[in-house]
Amino acid sequence: MNYLIQFIVAMTATVAVAILFATPKKELLFCGLSGAISWIVYYVVDEKSGNTVAACLAATFILTVFSRALAVLRKNPATIYLLSGIFTLVPGAGVYYTVYYLISGDRAQFASKGLETFEIALAIVFGIIFGFAIPEALFHRHTHGKQAKRAADSQKL
Repeated sequence: MNYLIQFIVAMTATVAVAILFATPKKELLFCGLSGAISWIVYYVVDEKSGNTVAACLAATFILTVFSRALAVLRKNPATIYLLSGIFTLVPGAGVYYTVYYLISGDRAQFASKGLETFEIALAIVFGIIFGFAIPEALFHRHTHGKQAKRAADSQKL
């Protein structure tokens, strides 16, 4: 039941961000799915491994692949799904506490929280890089097959 609640809350938050970014209404559900899926991947990996950085890397990679697949299927830019979906993974609290400890003068906590936040941000960056390193042709495999079949059928006529 906990996973279902996590999924619904993440999807709702992601749809709200997508609305804020003026995403087309017909894409809101898919944006919500991208954020919910990335959050569930993060939640499960973090729960099983206890490694927040690895969880962010895995979730961002899955999100990027999912966004690219949606982009092909829905004929939209991948950034529509990626930007709204990444919202659930951004370490906003980490940035807040890093600045809080800096202002408070607690250097040890500042360094610790700042390093953790930086590692999470790098994991997000590398997850996106790894997701975009997959060749574009793999995402167009089923659409190219349909186009080739249509071309062959039209030549028969």
